[in-house]
Amino acid sequence: MSWNPNDNDPWGRKNSPPDLDDAIKQLRKMFASGGSGGDSGGTSFKFDFKFFSYLIMGLITLYVFLGIRIVNEADRLVVLTFGNYNRVLGPGLQFHFPVVEEIYAAENVSKIRTFVLPTNMLTKDENIVDVELNVQYTISDLKKYALNVEDPEITIRQATESALRHVVGENVMDDLLTSGAAAISSGILLRLEEYLDIYDAGIAVQQVNIEQRQPPAEVIDSFRDVVAAREDKERLRNEAEKYALSIVPQARGEAQRQLQDAEAYKEKVIAVAEGEADRFTALLTEYQKAPEVTRERLYIDTLEEVMSSSTKVMIDVEGGNNLLYLPLDQLMKKEEEDDE
Repeated sequence: MSWNPNDNDPWGRKNSPPDLDDAIKQLRKMFASGGSGGDSGGTSFKFDFKFFSYLIMGLITLYVFLGIRIVNEADRLVVLTFGNYNRVLGPGLQFHFPVVEEIYAAENVSKIRTFVLPTNMLTKDENIVDVELNVQYTISDLKKYALNVEDPEITIRQATESALRHVVGENVMDDLLTSGAAAISSGILLRLEEYLDIYDAGIAVQQVNIEQRQPPAEVIDSFRDVVAAREDKERLRNEAEKYALSIVPQARGEAQRQLQDAEAYKEKVIAVAEGEADRFTALLTEYQKAPEVTRERLYIDTLEEVMSSSTKVMIDVEGGNNLLYLPLDQLMKKEEEDDE
């Protein structure tokens, strides 16, 4: 019996989509009858063939639909075939085979990821210090990142904490809390990279910074007093060095000036002595030529030198008991007034 599209369809309804319950009933009848029986059997065979065609097409469509993925520009998909690495799907419309293939989605693979690790540590000198560590990392190998470790974020956190405890345990508290923090950060970075290389995790650490480091709250006040005392010591030392730098050049300059003055005085004394020696030598020559004249000249020069600095002169008159007083200063003053 043929099916007329204008009549009722094989499911008993006119121009309407198949009903799932009716399809199941027909399927049960087909398996119960073994696919035999007159005209009705032929009609049942035609119906079963069309139903399975729809079913297979629907399953194929669903399978294809489940395998389609839209990958963003910054994302990647790692495809595993039966648990083994197969390929990496890049940006765009991509397809994988569901059930057979499993996908691992990695979002924004090129961005720098950051996490903060707050914890407390025991230093080499057996002091406890609270540390907050900031770590920045990127994905260097997507295949290793997806397959070699179960949870990359937990792995790098645990590796960071292990590296932090190891490096801080090798340093004293003062180094961690003062100028040694930068060197400690570098040490943590190197050790963390060693751990990640051992894990082969496909992670590249970009930077490690110690954001905060301080003693526990119970001893913070005492520690601040110690830090203040250390800062005062450093300040006083700097002030002393500054004073030394200012006074030492001044003292050196004064010493150099005195040396120069002494050298000048030395040259002056030597020159005067040599001049006097030359003058006496010349005078001796003249004296040897005319002793009386030279003696008289020396006497007159000496009197002139002495009298030139005296304002009063007492003259003893020969043969008498009186002294003659000459006020030279008054006489010279009067002479000047007369000249005017």
